[in-house]
Amino acid sequence: MTDRAAPTGPAGTASTAARRVLAPLALAQFICSFAGSNMNVMINDISDDLDTTVQGVQVAITIFLLVMAALMIPGGKLTDRYGRKRCFLVGLAVYAVGAVLSAASPGLGVLILGNSILEGIGTALLIPPVYILTTLLFTELTSRAKAFGIIMALGGIGAAAGPLIGGLITTALSWRAAFVFQALVIVVIILLSRRLTDPLPADPTRPFDVVGAVLSAVGLVLVVTGILAADNNLWLMAGLLVGGVLVLAWFFRWVRGEERSGREPLLSTGLFRSRTSNLGLITQNTQWLMLMGTSFTVAAYLQVVRGYDAIETGVIFTASTLGLLAASLSAERLARRFPQRTLIMAGFVLTTLGTGVLIGLVAGSPGAWAFAPGLLLIGVGLGVMLTPSVNVVQSSFPEEQQGEISGLSRSVSNLGSSLGTAIAGTILVSGLTEHAYAAAMSTLALIGLGGLVAALMLPRTGAGTPADTEAGARTGPPGGGG
Repeated sequence: MTDRAAPTGPAGTASTAARRVLAPLALAQFICSFAGSNMNVMINDISDDLDTTVQGVQVAITIFLLVMAALMIPGGKLTDRYGRKRCFLVGLAVYAVGAVLSAASPGLGVLILGNSILEGIGTALLIPPVYILTTLLFTELTSRAKAFGIIMALGGIGAAAGPLIGGLITTALSWRAAFVFQALVIVVIILLSRRLTDPLPADPTRPFDVVGAVLSAVGLVLVVTGILAADNNLWLMAGLLVGGVLVLAWFFRWVRGEERSGREPLLSTGLFRSRTSNLGLITQNTQWLMLMGTSFTVAAYLQVVRGYDAIETGVIFTASTLGLLAASLSAERLARRFPQRTLIMAGFVLTTLGTGVLIGLVAGSPGAWAFAPGLLLIGVGLGVMLTPSVNVVQSSFPEEQQGEISGLSRSVSNLGSSLGTAIAGTILVSGLTEHAYAAAMSTLALIGLGGLVAALMLPRTGAGTPADTEAGARTGPPGGGG
């Protein structure tokens, strides 16, 4: 089957068409990932300028990631009702308003409104269309792997290079200019999106489960807030966590009730009947947890304990950026040679090993060079496994379920990002010392081993293996998922 993004004709024409489709989608993933990590190098600058604390900045970062996670499922569902391109453009506009408001913020409250709330809402609206459109437009496995590889590479670069780019902008101008940069990139994306087409028509009659959306959002907010409260009050933490679990249980009971009544819920329970997809979602959550947790931990340690400024901190992160970029851009070639399961397992091994190297070398040396080997391994490991994890999940479902699974997939990934920042930040805030840094990184390594176990449980054959490449070319996205 020929990719819709690359119709039959001269190879150059097909390649140009694919680039036109991918350019705005990949840039959108880049800027959203950038927003999640660039503030890590502005911790001292923002806290001094807005008269707040490291914990205050951590709360702003976590709320941004949490809003994305909480609203990503409803955002994915809205694409069916209003159209993928329309949701994409509306999300970009909301994001741009939040970026401008953040740049002009006089205090932490306005920064949270602009960066954490509005940019979070904008991201929840625009990111699901990125993955839905990519899955629908690139129907052959290896071309889809290449497309996702480019998108995940830009996303990974945004997350990994966020500290460097943010550090350069902050040092040369101010931390506020970093938000102006985001707004300018959004304008470029909107211009590039003019030729973007939606392969499926919008269905205005499609129902939207408001109750389910509220329950899922409240449940996720309570869980992550509970983790953030760990350093203040253990009883409060326990109460929030229990409350979050109960609300999420209520959400799933509501969903089952809606399905039994013949109504369309926010999220189909059929999405959880695919063992391969479920394990893929676990690996996605763990990958982003490790990426954002490491980024926050190392950035906070470098600035608060070692006394490095924003640009010095950003330069140190170059090692992980280069590793992630090199591995992500090899996604198509790797997908041809190795099963997705093998790539995900290798990624977790490299990332966990890199975390151990980072702890060991930093403890034994005061020099900045000691961070490079560990960050490089972490970058390579994440780059190797980010794309196959997404491909495993997205390819487990047919076209009509892409809205739901894209929202769920991105929600799970962003929940991992917010949990990574919350867990690492909670450990660090308890005492920004060498020991707290080692404890936070060790915790991330243990979580990485859990991700490796999930990868080991993935089926040895199935969607995404080299053997399926030819079949994928003939049939397009495989069905399944219950």
